[in-house]
This record gives sequence, structure tokens and C-alpha cells, in this order.
Amino acid sequence: MAKVLSGLLLLFAYSALCWLAFSQSLKNWDQVWGYRVTFLNGWATTIGISAAALVLSTIVGSLTALARRSSFLPLRYTAVAYVETVRGLPLVVLVLFGFYGIANAVGWNDRISVGIVILSLFSGAYIAEIIRAGIESVGRSQWDSARAIGLTNAQTYRFVIFPQVMRQILPPVAGQFSSLIKDSSLLYIIGIPELTFAANQINSATYSTFESFVPLGVCYLILTLPVSLWTKYLETKVRYET
Repeated sequence: MAKVLSGLLLLFAYSALCWLAFSQSLKNWDQVWGYRVTFLNGWATTIGISAAALVLSTIVGSLTALARRSSFLPLRYTAVAYVETVRGLPLVVLVLFGFYGIANAVGWNDRISVGIVILSLFSGAYIAEIIRAGIESVGRSQWDSARAIGLTNAQTYRFVIFPQVMRQILPPVAGQFSSLIKDSSLLYIIGIPELTFAANQINSATYSTFESFVPLGVCYLILTLPVSLWTKYLETKVRYET
């Protein structure tokens, strides 16, 4: 009960502080309210892009993590090169190069699908490292025991390794999902009509900067806070006593 009251008091104090800070600036709500459909359409686009990228980046990350452990050296080195290249470049560079360079060169002009693929490849590199670290955290005795009872490599991963790995990687993967949702805001630079693109359009039309970007922050919080809270919950569920 004390924690709930403390949380409510903190929320009230934070809300009062925000109101005092912006009450003198936020005067053009009527103009911004007229563009509410633009905000909603942008938010729906952001949700769709983020959901598709979450699924695709998980697949890419899982396959890359396995490729990095492959005994086939060309496949392993290709996976290493992909991960290190993507992690060493800012997302904005990948978005611009991926769309204006590679996509345009092959005649791929669907901005939304290009954006989903770029975002998935970017997040997939980080998920791959999370999964690889989780696999390598499993003790060598587990692998030896699985081989001793006659399990194949695929069966070892399925029945022995992955059940242990999932408990370790769920919290950081959930955190990466939250980052992916926020990273989707950079797709506005290639003209995708997502949430940030909508806020910029409204700001240009109304010259109401605060009023345009405050709803932007609120909408992203609505998307990312549940993921963050889920991450905290997972951390308590999978924590081991040492």
C-alpha cells in the first residue's frame, strides 16, 4: 500500500511539474486537435511497422545467432560481418543507405516494406548477440550430457539449450523490443507517414511545436511503457538466487 501511495504521489508531482513547465507554451491545442486524424493514422502506421519488425527481427536474430555458432566457416564469418557492421553504424545511416542506395538500385519503391526490413535487420543484429550470449552461458556439461544420451544437435538445442536460454534472454530481448519501437521514429526521413512524420507535418502546418510533439511523446510512452513493465516483470520471474 505504501508503494502504491508513493507511486501516486510521485505521478501527481510529475504531472504538476509538467503542467507548470508547459502551461504557458501550450496554447494552440485547438489547431493541433484539428489534425487528430493525422496523428491517429501515423500512430497506426507506427504500430503496424513495429509489430512486423518485432517478428522479423526475432527471426533474423535467432538465425544469425545460430549461424555465428556454425561449423561452416563462410556462414559463420558472414554472420559475424553482418552483426559487427550493423552494430557499428547509426540507424539513420542504414535507413538512408538502405532506401536511397540498395532499394532504389533494385527498383524496390515500397517505403513501408523497406523500412520494416531495415529496422528488422538493425534490431536483429542486437537480438542475435543477446541470443548468442544466452547460448554460450549454458555450461559445457549440458552439451556433453545431451550427446551422451544420444541427442542430435537439433534435439540438443530444442530440449536442453533453448529452455535454459529463454529464461536468460527474455528480459534483454523485451528491452530491445522497446528500443525498436522508438527507433521506428527515424523512418520519417524516408517519407514513411508514421507518428514522427505526422508530428512534423502538424508542426509545419500550425507552428505549434510543443503542442505537436507532446502528443508524440505520449503516444510512444503508451507503446513502450507496457513493454518496459513486462521487462521488469520478466526480470523478477527469471532471477536466480546466487
